Amino acid sequence: MQKRDLGKVLWIGLLFCLLTSGIAFGALGDRLLSQGSRGEEVRELQSRLIQLGYVVGPLDGIFGPKTEKGVRLFQQERGLPVDGSAGPQTLNELKLMTGESTTAGGTPIGPQNSDVNLLARLVNGEARGEPYLGQVAVAAVVLNRLTDPSFPNTIAEIIYEPRAFSCVDDGQINMAPDSSCLQAAQEAFSGNDPSQGALFFFNPAKTSNKFIWSRPQIIQIGNHIFAR
Repeated sequence: MQKRDLGKVLWIGLLFCLLTSGIAFGALGDRLLSQGSRGEEVRELQSRLIQLGYVVGPLDGIFGPKTEKGVRLFQQERGLPVDGSAGPQTLNELKLMTGESTTAGGTPIGPQNSDVNLLARLVNGEARGEPYLGQVAVAAVVLNRLTDPSFPNTIAEIIYEPRAFSCVDDGQINMAPDSSCLQAAQEAFSGNDPSQGALFFFNPAKTSNKFIWSRPQIIQIGNHIFAR
């Protein structure tokens, strides 16, 4: 077999593996999934939980004890009713976390990318109504933390780190972002950083936290001070 033919065979084999591995997300659906459920929707549920770092056992489309345990942990960490079954609330939150979301008007909010969508929801919760440049800066703070060893190493872990962001504590993280917040998240991902390398931001009129006030301040945009 010539090298060119061998390369073609290897490429086709790799493509087949990717198409059948569950790496690309399909439709999750809305039907209740629980112990004993089987099929592609369960496989999709498992795939999305794995992408977020939850252990569900083999990616086999069978809702067994390990998948239930992963669902329970997901529900607990997202403040959902913990019953181990993937019902409407759990499925909706999972879709939001993994990039299947819509605006309030029902239209797709942009690229089906879980990190962009989650970051856009963070911007919406923390900087809704702020100048656009300030929204980009808030998104950039999260990405700056991603490269700092003092913080977790995924977007989701940074955003859901306990007491890191008020919008997670009060539930605004679950709101669908508007187009401005989505665009701000995308712009931050493209490399724009109006915060000038900040790792923190705060509204001076709303906090007396000694730690945040002790951080070296860089710039103020709108109502937020950005600091290192």
